[in-house]
Amino acid sequence: MYFEIPVNDLQRAVKFYSAIFNFIFEKEIMDGYEMAFFPFEKTKSGVTGALVKGDVYKPTKNGVILYFKTDSIENTLKKVLEYGGSILYPKTLNEKFGFAVAEFEDSEGNRIALHQDL
Repeated sequence: MYFEIPVNDLQRAVKFYSAIFNFIFEKEIMDGYEMAFFPFEKTKSGVTGALVKGDVYKPTKNGVILYFKTDSIENTLKKVLEYGGSILYPKTLNEKFGFAVAEFEDSEGNRIALHQDL
């Protein structure tokens, strides 16, 4: 699976996601769109995507919600606030299924979620 997160300021978004999740992005311009690709190992199947700036890419809190796995929702949300994001949905436990979730607004205005195994 491949996803794209729309951004208004690619440099700001790269700084935000790098600080929050320790990602190292690979930047590229494709068809006139500025892109920063999330890390991905070609030899493994899985999910990857990119931060994308362009006229058809509009940040939003509506629509599909991407969940990023974290070892500590509390620590991740602290970083979110430190780097200009805001908390939309606080850490909530689902003990029946053994996980916790939370949601935040990123530096660009997108709704992004967190998932933590309990």
